[in-house]
This record gives sequence, structure tokens and C-alpha cells, in this order.
Amino acid sequence: MGDVPAPDLLSESVTQDRLPDVPTLLAAAVEAVGGTERPGQVRMAEAVEKAIASGEHLAAQAGTGTGKSLAYLVPAVRHAVAKGTTVVVSTATIALQRQLVDRDLPRLAEALAPLLGVEPRFAILKGRRNYLCLHRVQTGAPEEPEDEGLFDPRRLSALGRQVKRLHEWADETATGDRDELVPGVSEQAWRQVSVTARECLGAQRCPQGAECFAERARAEAGEAHVVVTNHALLAIDALEDVQVLPEHDVVIVDEAHELVDRVTSVATGELSAGSVEAAARRAGRLVEDGIADRLKEAGEGLGVLLDEMPPGRMDVLSPALGNALAAVRDAAHACLTALGPERKENDAGDMAARKAARSSLEDVHDTAVRLLDAFTPEIASRTDVVWLDKPFVQEGRPRRPPSLHVAPIGVGGLLRGTLFDRRTAILTSATLTLGGSFDPLARQWGLPPLGGNTTEDAARPETDDAAAPAAHTSDGDAARTKDGDKISWSALDAGSPFDHAKAGILYVARHLPQPGRDGLTDAYLTEITELIEAAGGRTLGLFSSMRAARQAADELKDHLSHPLLCQGDDSTSLLVKRFAEDERTCLFGTLSLWQGVDVPGPSLQLVIMDRIPFPRPDDPVASARQRAVAARGGNGFMAVAATHAALLLAQGAGRLLRSASDRGVVAILDPRFATARYGSFLRASLPPFWPTTDPDVVRNALRRLDAAASADAQ
Repeated sequence: MGDVPAPDLLSESVTQDRLPDVPTLLAAAVEAVGGTERPGQVRMAEAVEKAIASGEHLAAQAGTGTGKSLAYLVPAVRHAVAKGTTVVVSTATIALQRQLVDRDLPRLAEALAPLLGVEPRFAILKGRRNYLCLHRVQTGAPEEPEDEGLFDPRRLSALGRQVKRLHEWADETATGDRDELVPGVSEQAWRQVSVTARECLGAQRCPQGAECFAERARAEAGEAHVVVTNHALLAIDALEDVQVLPEHDVVIVDEAHELVDRVTSVATGELSAGSVEAAARRAGRLVEDGIADRLKEAGEGLGVLLDEMPPGRMDVLSPALGNALAAVRDAAHACLTALGPERKENDAGDMAARKAARSSLEDVHDTAVRLLDAFTPEIASRTDVVWLDKPFVQEGRPRRPPSLHVAPIGVGGLLRGTLFDRRTAILTSATLTLGGSFDPLARQWGLPPLGGNTTEDAARPETDDAAAPAAHTSDGDAARTKDGDKISWSALDAGSPFDHAKAGILYVARHLPQPGRDGLTDAYLTEITELIEAAGGRTLGLFSSMRAARQAADELKDHLSHPLLCQGDDSTSLLVKRFAEDERTCLFGTLSLWQGVDVPGPSLQLVIMDRIPFPRPDDPVASARQRAVAARGGNGFMAVAATHAALLLAQGAGRLLRSASDRGVVAILDPRFATARYGSFLRASLPPFWPTTDPDVVRNALRRLDAAASADAQ
């Protein structure tokens, strides 16, 4: 990264008045990457700088092509260098992490070093489970929960080959980072060579502590100006007692529209007969047989009960399940007591076994306690939702045993107390305004409605009451710091470099019947066929379920004039690559394609969405959140289901225009988008494409686009 020596962040800083201002630094950065400075990018960089200086949180929407990464990285680097501190950048996807670490930050550091007088340092940091553990490679992994599939000799052989490859890779890798292992391995194989934070012996006590990949990554992060991490680790750092991220006063949350789901996932507990029995086996080697047998029996009793129960959300704790959970809780506590405190004089092998046993026992005990506490008498006052998951049956047997899950109904309170109360937060994404307002997502984050706060360029179209989500937070309306001060935040819509009304058409198939529950009807399949043929292929089909995507692919594959790929036929990355390389190819898929496809150019000129992507009625978390909003007098459907659908629709529509020269059509086949009262809220969440409901108009437009693309190709 050049010849300029890196600063010691603990002792060296540069005063603000000695540094060039943000516009000067941004201009140098844009020139270094060969880009063009855009007004929206400059406004966002200035807003980020202001937020960092004032300590006021910022939500910044910046459309594709705005250059938002540089817009937040430049003021972040300037602040870190001036203060001798660290700024954390959190992302939702590996793709963005890699873009920042492999492309944006190296070029930015090289461009800014002469102006700053020091070369900015950066590092990537992930959860400990993402790094290979050298001690576990040497000693082997403890026994995992029983898996019926392990009795399949083919799976055993495949697992053995993967583990052998991991052992060979351990001698070659410089980072131990799982994401650098290509091709990857199964989760079961990776568990054989990795540990959780609870299972780790610690650098001082581990024989391989000096060479530990995770510790090395943490050390590099501690000396960096910018640390790139993911939303999951950000949540762990906020929710757990152990600090995993270096000290920082500013956190930038990119892809912030996914923050709530990622925090919810981290804060979700799971309990099954297999996890209880695995904890009992690990404890059985270290405590008296009778104590461990008691936990094993409690796990078996829980398993029998769960096998007999129906899946889905649970609103009432039956006496039988309450007794079974209490038995698990008490037996796990007895094992922990018998295990006793950690003994430093034990050798590394014994310490590792004790750590693994304690980790399993604590997880089982704490989850059982949380499950029992979740069923408060007043449903409206509950903070957790519980459900039973029963995986589908394959070849006459479950793929894995049934499991109980417990998740927070809302994470706003968690984020207020652990993120917004402790540091300045910059939340950014291409999609933050839903229904023309920042408030729907802000409330989920735990921020108050903007109210008197300043909102720059935030479009707020007039909507009727049915189209506007009710003001609420999932855990109360008070959005304040622990000291009682109201949280202050501002919002910026940096706009987009694209002229959506001239570059794209929003077509709603108003003439179609409402979608049913029994799959795609002939009318929908005919509509899809005619649109694709008019476009000459070049189509990304986004479906609300894998079942619908597969049905469309199976029924249309032999009737279309163009190649058709479907998610699941191969790895998603390879399918997207093939789709991008062959302009006539079509790609059908579900959730990950709604947000994860970046294909500029003539390969993608038509995006089809089969229906409004409301959450499933039996989704336990979404349904519990809707009920919680309604219990507080709000509109649960609008605040949860419509907001969820609007976010996905905006993300899906965002697949169309990825460069300034792109042109095309977003086709929504669900007529409710045009006819339902909530349609105005959904429409206000999408880019301002030119709208039409006329099928002849849109097909003619697609034919012209196809002809132009074909002529350009010649």
C-alpha cells in the first residue's frame, strides 16, 4: 500500500486544520478511481462529515451509480486520521465487503496518502467462526449433534474429503478466512476446524495463540483507520458481553435496509433434542454420569414432545412443554455446576473440551430460560416470539429434528441502547425511503419519527391513511438514549444519476386476475411468455417463492425461443455469470436474486415480479410484529407486511438500471399494485419510472429495445 509509514493509532493523530477538506479529498479519490464526481455524491459526503462532527445520526439514501462508498469513506478516513481513531464500516454481503477491501479502500488509501501525510490503513474483521482454528485442526473437533445423514456412507466420504482438504489448506493459507477458500466446503466440514467465541481458549492459553488467524485479524483491525465487518458481527459486538470490534466512535452501516433482519437472526435462539443431547455427551466426559444422563433424558423427553406438536408460532405454553423446558433448564444448570469454574492448570486439550462443553451447556440453559420467559400473560407485552420448526420430510424421514426458536419481536430497543446511544451511526443504502419516507425503516431501527429534524431532499408524497404506516416502534414509542435524551438524526436523499422516467417503464398488469395460492395460473404464464418474447430474452424473473420460480421455469422452458436458467440449477453466482454473458438468456429465481444481481447492459432489459412479496401469513416473526403493532393501536399490516413488500419491490426494481446507458421495463404482474389502497404506498417506494398498464404499449417498447440492442451488438 505504498511507502508512507502507517500511523500508530494509539499515539499519532493529525489536527483537523492541517488536513484538506472533504471536497478536496473526494475529488482526489474520484480521480484516482477513474470516476466522475456527482452532485449527490458531494452532498452525501458533506452530510456524513457533518454527522461525524456533530454526533447526530444520519440516514442517507443513495441510488445506484451515486458513488456512495466513496461518499462515506472519504469523510470517515479523514476523521480517523485526524483523531487517531477507528471507523467501523458494516455491510450485509460478502460481495460489498470484498469490493471495499479489494478495490475501493486500496485505491482510496493510495490517492489520499499524499494529501493526508499518512497512508490510511484498513482491515477486514469477521466473527471468530469464520476463521480456521489451528488448535482444532491439530486436536480435532468434539462430537457434534447426531445427524441421521451421517449414517449415509456417501456423506461420510464427502465429509472426510472436505476435512482433509481443510487440513491441507491450513498449511497454505495466510489468513484462515473461510471466504478465501474456493470452492467452499459444507457447514458441517467447517465446524470441524473452527470454534465459536465461547469455545475459544484465548490467545494466552492456546498453544497456537501466537499464530491464531482470528487474533491476527483482530490485531490488524486494532491498528486500522477503517475496519470493514458485517452486520452479524456488529450485532454480536452490540449484544454480547465480550467486545469483538476495536474501539470506535463512528459506525457506517451500508446496506442498512438489511440491518433489522441480520440483528434479528443473531438474536434468535434455537433448541432441539439434538442440541440438548450433544451438550449432555460433551458434559458426560467431564462430570458424573448420573448428572449428564439427567440432561440426556430431558433432551429425549423434549424430542418426543416436539415430534407430536404441530409446527408454527406458539402463543400458549402448554403444561407439558413447560415441564419439558424446565427439566432441560434444570439439568443443564446441574451440569454447569458440576463442571465448575475453569481451571487454568489444565492442559490445552482438557481446556478445549471444557470450553466446548460449557459453551453447549450455557446455550441450552439460556435458550430454555428464554423460551420459558417468552410466554408472559399479556400477549401485547411480550418481547419475544416462539415457534416450532419442522423441516419437510424427504424420503420418509425429516432432514433434521424439529426445533424450537425464540426471536425478538423488535430490535429497535436493542439498537437504541447499543448502537445509537454509544456512537455516531451513518446508515446508508440505495433503498431507505418507503412510501416516500425514511420513517418506516427508522422506526424499525429504534429511531423516532423525523418530526422536527431536518430532512434534505426526502420525497414525501401525500398518501391517504390506509397507505401510510402507523407511527410505532416495536418496543414502545420512546426513542431516547439511556440518559433520557431524545435521539437526534437527520436524513438525506442523495438522489440518483439516472433519469428513471426516460430510462425505464413501470408496467403493472392490471388486467390479470389476483394471484392465487395454488401457483401461477395460465394467464400469468401467458403474460410472462409474451413479455419475454417481446424483449428477446434479456429477462430477470423475480418470484415470491421458489415453488413459483420452478413452476414457471418448468412450464416455459420448452415454449420459449430463448435459453432459460432457474435458481438451483447451479450455484447462484455461476447462473448470474451465464445470464450476464448471453444477452438472450433469461434467469428465474427468488429472494437472493431480488437483491443480489448487478448486470448492467443489454443482458437485462426486463425485470418481471410475479406478485407483491408480502411475508408469508405463517411467518412467525412477521405475524408477531404485526400483532404487536396492532395491540398498540397501529396498522400492523401497513407497518410490517406492506413495509416488507415495499422494500423488496424497491430492491427488485433496482436490478434494472445499473449503468447510465441502461434502458428497460419493470413488470409487476400483481394487479393489486394498481387497485389496492396500499398501492400508493408501494408505488411511492419505487423509482419514478414512466408508468403504464397497457400491455401493447409495453410489448412494443420491449421490441424496440431488443432491436436497438441487436443493432448495437452488430
